Amino acid sequence: MRFIPTKVHGVLDYLVGIALIAAPWLFGFAQLGGPAVIIPIVLGVGLIVYSLFTRYEWGPFGVIPMPVHLVFDVVASVFLAVSPWLFGFSDEAPNVWLPHLVVGITVVIVVLLSKPTPGNVRSDAGR
Repeated sequence: MRFIPTKVHGVLDYLVGIALIAAPWLFGFAQLGGPAVIIPIVLGVGLIVYSLFTRYEWGPFGVIPMPVHLVFDVVASVFLAVSPWLFGFSDEAPNVWLPHLVVGITVVIVVLLSKPTPGNVRSDAGR
């Protein structure tokens, strides 16, 4: 059952993107450097960029279809969730690896509950 409208999903995209960029400082592991720090920052920037290009209410450039955006979300989120084990920082304190896992799983759940088409799709005829 998909009940999260794309308008809400879009707001979450930008908020999660900003939170991912800030996560190393918010959770106190920025001083570690390496993949634990780089991965959320890169994925946060990437999320904001592809959201700007998504064809939904919050995408000013509207070229990526929403279903493709949702695939990007799932791939990036699964990568984020398993990154502590892929890159060997799962043995660090929980404040380092737990945000990766929790945010990754949460975003996958949000994707599964998000509508795949916007409520009011802009026409491509005027572009």
